[in-house]
Amino acid sequence: MHTPLTEPPAEAGADSLEDQKAAITRLGHELRTLVETTVRTAASPDTLHRVADGVRQVTAQLTGRRRARAEIPEVDGFPGGPRMYSPVVGAGSPLAPPVSITPTDDGLIGHCTLGLAHEGPPGYGHGGMSAMLLDELMGQACTAAGTPGMTVSLQTRYHQPIPLETPLRILGRVTGTDNRKVFVTGTITTEADPSTRLVSADGVFIAPDPDRARALFPGLREEA
Repeated sequence: MHTPLTEPPAEAGADSLEDQKAAITRLGHELRTLVETTVRTAASPDTLHRVADGVRQVTAQLTGRRRARAEIPEVDGFPGGPRMYSPVVGAGSPLAPPVSITPTDDGLIGHCTLGLAHEGPPGYGHGGMSAMLLDELMGQACTAAGTPGMTVSLQTRYHQPIPLETPLRILGRVTGTDNRKVFVTGTITTEADPSTRLVSADGVFIAPDPDRARALFPGLREEA
């Protein structure tokens, strides 16, 4: 029987958390490999049924306590820190490319490569993936600039399709603020040709007031 979802997570030491992150990262890598292989395979129906049975057996091994919907994982640094299960940057997410992010002089730069699991038109990334990549980088740019906020609007322009299996660069930069509003720009290019924009965006983010933040994120620690 699973532990009740209402039970708070046990406190974990730094070493234990690092071990947990390492295990999550390893499993995330293997799951992404499985997902990518699944969308590429031309295996027979018998093979696919056999693999599906095996995956069901593996899933059944993930026993124990399950995280509740609004619960913030102990391994996460929310807000402002690494998100292990983010569908964009999470090392533990089977959905994420994932994107690695480094600071620049005036913003953030992300690096990733989209696979067939992220395909829209044959050979190219889904347009929704482009918007998600930009939303993440632009939101993190807000936090890096000391003005964390949530997306209010994201105006996206698609100049050229995003090629799959091609190293990409995603830029996010804060351009201004107005009270609690933060104005941000973003672009996606290839690593090989950073001067040619494939997708660009302008966004408005807004910092929720403390009461609103507590209502939205009841699991947020008070000091955060």
